[in-house]
Amino acid sequence: MASQDQRQSYRAGEAKGQAQEKTNQVMGTVGNKAQEERNKAYDTTQATRDKTYETAQSAKDRTQASMNQVKDKTAEKAEQAKEKAWETKETAKQKAEEAAQKTKETSQYGNEKASGIMQQTGEQMKHMAQGAADAVKGTFGLGKNDDKEEDTGVYYNKDSTTGTTGGTTKRSY
Repeated sequence: MASQDQRQSYRAGEAKGQAQEKTNQVMGTVGNKAQEERNKAYDTTQATRDKTYETAQSAKDRTQASMNQVKDKTAEKAEQAKEKAWETKETAKQKAEEAAQKTKETSQYGNEKASGIMQQTGEQMKHMAQGAADAVKGTFGLGKNDDKEEDTGVYYNKDSTTGTTGGTTKRSY
C-alpha cells in the first residue's frame, strides 16, 4: 500500500502543482487585466488632463482676443474723442477770434461814430458860443455894423447901443 500512498501523494502533489499553476495563470491574467485597467485609467486621466489644458488654453486665447478687441476699440474711441476735442477747441478758438474781430470792428465803428458825434457837438457848441458872444457884443454895441438880423435873433442899429432880441422892431437913426 505504500505505493498507493505514494501515488496518492504524487497525485496530490501533481494536483497541487496544477492548482498552483492554474492560480498563477489566473493571477497573471488578473494582474495583466489590472495593469491594463491601470494603463487605461492613466491614459483616460492623461487625456482628460490634456483636454482640460486645451480647453483652458482656448478660453485664455479667446479672453485675450476679446481683451485685445476691447483695448483696440477703447484706443480707437479715445483717439476719436481726442480728435473731436481738438476740432471743438479749434472751432471755439476760431469763433472767439471772429467774435474778437467783430468786437474790435464794432468798437472802432463806435469810436468813429462817437468821435463824429463829439466833433459835431463841439462844432455846435462852438457856433452856439460864437452866437452868444455875438449877441452879447450886439447888446453892448460891440458887434458888427450891419442893419440885418443875425442868426442869434438880435437886431441892432449903427448908432444905437440898445437892441432887442427876438423882436420885430428895429430902431433907425
